[in-house]
Amino acid sequence: MGTLSRSITGVATSITAFIGRASRGPVNEPVLIHSFDEFQRYYGGLSLDSTISYAVRDFYTNGGRQAIILRLHRDPSGEASPAATLAPGGLKLIAANPGEWGRRLSARVDRKGITPEAAGRCGLNEEDLLNLEVVEMGADGSLVAHERFLDLSVRPDAGPRRVDRVLEQESQLVRVPSREDGTPDLPGDNPAAPQDAPAFIDASGGTDSAGLQDEDYEAGFEILDQADLINLLCIPPDRRDGFTSKAVYQKALAFCVRRRAMLIVDPRPEWGENPGDFLSKAEQKLQDDLGLDGVEARNAALYFPRVIQLDPLQGNRLEPFAPCGLIAGVMARTDDQRGVWKAPAGAGAGLNGVQGLEVNLSDRENGALNPLGINCIRSFLPRGPVVWGARTLRGADRWEDEYKYVPVRRLALFIEESLYRGTQWVVFEPNGEPLWAQIRLHVSAFMHGLFQQGAFQGSSPPEAYFVKCDSETTTQDDIDRGFVNFLVGFAPLKPAEFLILRIRQRAGQVGG
Repeated sequence: MGTLSRSITGVATSITAFIGRASRGPVNEPVLIHSFDEFQRYYGGLSLDSTISYAVRDFYTNGGRQAIILRLHRDPSGEASPAATLAPGGLKLIAANPGEWGRRLSARVDRKGITPEAAGRCGLNEEDLLNLEVVEMGADGSLVAHERFLDLSVRPDAGPRRVDRVLEQESQLVRVPSREDGTPDLPGDNPAAPQDAPAFIDASGGTDSAGLQDEDYEAGFEILDQADLINLLCIPPDRRDGFTSKAVYQKALAFCVRRRAMLIVDPRPEWGENPGDFLSKAEQKLQDDLGLDGVEARNAALYFPRVIQLDPLQGNRLEPFAPCGLIAGVMARTDDQRGVWKAPAGAGAGLNGVQGLEVNLSDRENGALNPLGINCIRSFLPRGPVVWGARTLRGADRWEDEYKYVPVRRLALFIEESLYRGTQWVVFEPNGEPLWAQIRLHVSAFMHGLFQQGAFQGSSPPEAYFVKCDSETTTQDDIDRGFVNFLVGFAPLKPAEFLILRIRQRAGQVGG
């Protein structure tokens, strides 16, 4: 195998997962999207009861590119997630996913245009086929979506034209429900559909999610493990006036450590509603309200305060919102423009779509919070609101942690994930010096590429990074147990931390 096929490619750095409620869309399934238009199409766009809808909007408004959406749904009755139902011509259908949106569905069946030739192509008789038409209407009575499926059958032996199979593959609106044994709930005989197409049958039922509980999020992290790559995790509070619980954040942090991701932590509403109390007790409140400490806190970053934005669903009224989606977007934008090793903070880290901040912090207040590992959002004329800090929750000065800064931690996670994925070919190679030499070659090439892009300190490769893979890193015991180990060291850039300095200049001097 040539060296080219073993070259190591850097992974993405800003794929952001969002967990929470949405008005519609797949439930308990992580879905990768690439724009807010996609979110609107699959998840219904902005919704008063969906804080992630605003966070996802903010993500794309500020430079985000790829998001993973995990919609959670808790049925108000505590039973299985309910979807709207309808039965045109005796054919049982349910909305493709739960939510009140399904109540705006209507459907009808007919046999217009069905011919013996069409039935023959399906290997069926003419009377075995039907057509299905489904529409979704908007709240204002406008047509939102229209689907029509021809030459369907409810016969169990109908093959690929069986109605449940076609809808599963092609419909965004409806499905055939399943029986308790998992088989499709098809009628015993064909639905009675006259040739002149009956009127549409309206759907009934369908409920939006109740408020999520801690256990819903905890189950969500297990589902999110299905996603291939996650770099950032956002969990906006389930309610606009609420907060993400300490227990959920702690589970989320453990998930992020396992998946080499960063958790973006939102401030509690009461911190901004009573800023004097928060500022005087910030260190204690971090422990009491979040409890994200220990070395795992390297994978989390907190941003304060909440931001003030216009809410188009409430007549453009100014409302406070959690900033996590904005921050993830700024990180994505910074990665694209400068690299993951650049601090997502400073003059270039402006926040789009923000009218103000819940608390306008002074230099003195910023200077008190920053050494505790709290990243401040500040507003400066004329640039407006900007991110003005880049510390992890292990960034309190008293910890003196090597990963106190967000860009240093994210760069390390990027390198580790890229090397882990890029060296999986070693599993089939003899574990000895020829393999170790190959590892040194390919890993060094990857690290040198980062050095050339300016990711490290140092004017030469030896000053910037090293790669070690030999009999010291991989002992005979490691070989016997089937392991190869290699070490990678790098000198990260000084982060763009924005501490307040007192500068004194000489002026009016001549000579000397």
